[in-house]
Amino acid sequence: MAAKKILEVKNVAKQYRLGVVGTGTLSHDLNRWWYKARGLPDPYLSISQENKREEEGGEYVWALRDISFDMNEGEVLGIIGKNGAGKSTLLKVLSRITHPTKGSIKYNGRIASLLEVGTGFHPELTGRENIFLNGAILGMNKQEIAAKLDDIVDFAGVAKYIDTPVKRYSSGMTVRLGFAVAAHLEPEILIVDEVLAVGDADFQQRCVAKMEDVSKQGRTILFVSHNMNSVNQLCNRGLLMNNGTIEMMHDDIQEVTSRYLQDSLDSARRNVADRTDREGLGFVKLMNIEVVDQNKEPMVMALSGKPMFFRLTLMNSHPETATNIDLRVVLKNWREETIGFLHSKTSGQQIDLLPGENDVLVGFERNPLSKGRFVLDVGIRRSNIVEDKIQKALDFESFEERYYGVDYSTPNWFNGVLLEQKWVIG
Repeated sequence: MAAKKILEVKNVAKQYRLGVVGTGTLSHDLNRWWYKARGLPDPYLSISQENKREEEGGEYVWALRDISFDMNEGEVLGIIGKNGAGKSTLLKVLSRITHPTKGSIKYNGRIASLLEVGTGFHPELTGRENIFLNGAILGMNKQEIAAKLDDIVDFAGVAKYIDTPVKRYSSGMTVRLGFAVAAHLEPEILIVDEVLAVGDADFQQRCVAKMEDVSKQGRTILFVSHNMNSVNQLCNRGLLMNNGTIEMMHDDIQEVTSRYLQDSLDSARRNVADRTDREGLGFVKLMNIEVVDQNKEPMVMALSGKPMFFRLTLMNSHPETATNIDLRVVLKNWREETIGFLHSKTSGQQIDLLPGENDVLVGFERNPLSKGRFVLDVGIRRSNIVEDKIQKALDFESFEERYYGVDYSTPNWFNGVLLEQKWVIG
């Protein structure tokens, strides 16, 4: 039996106008137009403000260009890409929050979306009233919504505040209720943006589990996230966006996330040497940092329990060998909590750098990190004087692969170090 097509996107594009559209009065708008027609500067720009719109390609920008894809019933599509790639704009167009400038979108079912805190909620209405309002918008009757009410309230954990106006909810409470409403009112298409990151770790894990359950019921999900572990866990298809276009789309989500991670690594290699937000004298400085395996080959995916090393390329600008180098690598999780510290001095390692570029390797025979996103800060000292210090020198992803030798995966909320351990009973 052929899969039922639930969403069809054809040649969708979205254009926005840059700058201030109007001045606030008709006479000023006419005056601005008259100045522009004569090739004169805008008379209503603030002092020292420059109008560079013409230099940057005119007053209009394309946020999306030629987006086309189909989705069948029960598919889960992970939409990934760097900030500004057009992911959120695409979801807003698909959610009918804004209309496409070009192209067409065909739906075969109801849509529920959670794109930002408070999406679809009226601030003056209570949580209970908003649940019924959202259900009515989705085309459900009062009896159908009432049958789901207890499950929604229980999942969101807002029973105590359900009859309080949502304008008094915290951002976390609003997100919990918003997701609970979107997931429980049985839409055929569920659209979820990175907004889930506002919730706590336990709630994020429950959301992923709920979306897995929703997809198994034959419903279609579009999921935007920067957490590649969640994307790999939840999605069976992937769409990589770049500059408002589709860079890659594949039915194997691992192919897409690997491409995204590789692009991120390539970008990091290009950017470290040019970073200006660094401290220190700069006679010895970090030029590049990357994750490599035991053969010093770059790794796209670091796997827990497998060899993982960090290769630091250092430039010594002195005409002679730089001795007594003190290297410090601080390991942090995605919440920017320090979870590890690699220090050449505490390891008893003597580091001397010849003039020019030098590679230094530090790491683990068995990667001790759980699945998740991690960040490295790097500091270089010479004779206790700071030569170079860079925050977030490297941002990378670790993936779990039977670290303890058993078929068990750590929960998504955990983002830290896996410890060697021994259990004794009795």
